[in-house]
Amino acid sequence: MRRISRKYTAVAAVLATLMLAQPAYADGDIKCDAGPTKDWKSISKLKKKAWMEGWELLKTQVEGDCYEVYARTESGQAIEAFFHPVTLKKLVVYRRGTEIYRAPGFTG
Repeated sequence: MRRISRKYTAVAAVLATLMLAQPAYADGDIKCDAGPTKDWKSISKLKKKAWMEGWELLKTQVEGDCYEVYARTESGQAIEAFFHPVTLKKLVVYRRGTEIYRAPGFTG
C-alpha cells in the first residue's frame, strides 16, 4: 500500500510541475517610453501597418507602454512584434522566443 502511495505522489508531483510550468515570454523587458496614451495612434493604424508588412494578424494589444502584435509572416512563421504607439515604428520582433529584429538604436 505504501509503495503505491509513493508512486502516486511522485506521479502527482511530476504532473503538477508540468501543468504549472509556463513558457518564457519574449516581451518581459520591452519599454517604449511612449508617454501619455492621448498621444498614441490608433490600433487600427497599427493593424494597417502590420498588414502592409505582409503579416496575417492574429492579435493586437497594449503591452506595458508598447503595442504588441501576434502575427504570421508571408512565409507562415508565427511572430511577436512590438511597435512604438506614438510613431508606430517597429521596435523588436521575436520568432519562437528568439529576437530576429531590433530597430537600430533601440535599447528598450
